[in-house]
Amino acid sequence: MAPDRVSPDPAVLLSEATRQTRRGELQAGWQQAQAAFESYRMRGDRDGRMRTINLLGAIAWERGMMEEAELHFSEALALAQELQDHTLGARASNNLASVATLQGQPHRAQSLYRSALAEYQRLGDRRGLAETWHNLALSWRWMGDVREADAAALEAVRHAEHEQDASLLALTMSGRAEVELERGDLRVATQALARARHLASVAGDALGQAEADRIQAMLLLRQGDAEAAFQAATAARDIAETHDSALLAAESSAVAAHAARALHRADADSLAAAARSGFTRLGAVVLLERFEEEWGLETEG
Repeated sequence: MAPDRVSPDPAVLLSEATRQTRRGELQAGWQQAQAAFESYRMRGDRDGRMRTINLLGAIAWERGMMEEAELHFSEALALAQELQDHTLGARASNNLASVATLQGQPHRAQSLYRSALAEYQRLGDRRGLAETWHNLALSWRWMGDVREADAAALEAVRHAEHEQDASLLALTMSGRAEVELERGDLRVATQALARARHLASVAGDALGQAEADRIQAMLLLRQGDAEAAFQAATAARDIAETHDSALLAAESSAVAAHAARALHRADADSLAAAARSGFTRLGAVVLLERFEEEWGLETEG
């Protein structure tokens, strides 16, 4: 008689899916999370289902599936409110705010970010505070308020410093580097970026390293080294595409397009088209408008 098959522990599946997602292994993370969700659903475990839905939303966000991401985050938030899980509620609010930021709804995003920050502050959750301040800095930067973005980026780094997580600190240092680049402080941007690259490497975070490459390409362009900028941007884009990271791929294509145009390369227009297509698919209206404005200014120049 064949032995009974033992169902995998959904908590183990969810933990592995979370680890894989943080390392940029999105396809593997998605499969593990789907298996965890089905197991939790069969067991009638609403708490496990809530946590898995939020992770599925995060993976959908990274892969550019914005409608699906928003649905998952909204469902996770509703379950968190039912179960009075304040930590997960804050996480879902932070995630929903990121969708709103990307799709050009800054006031909704700011409200959701502030709600998440207040909850994380009450809970003393440093990781949550670091992630939300980082996202808030990005939101301010996209809105053109560099002063507020700078303050938020510094808060993100301050909280991340208290966590023993190289990948989290790499994320916040990359965010600070990009804000400093916008402010025009290339020295501080270079220092922050070097630290981000080192931390992402230590963590084995491929997407974190690609994000650092993208920002490095922007810095090199500012310094007048278009050839090195093109190499860094295309490397970032290749990693993003390999790991199915839609936003990073679109942003990297945009930087590569600017570098290619500066080098009078024949593929400049095709790279620009790839950036436009990526931003459009994501509903990233702010990034698309900004790219078109910068591209038009270069044409006039």
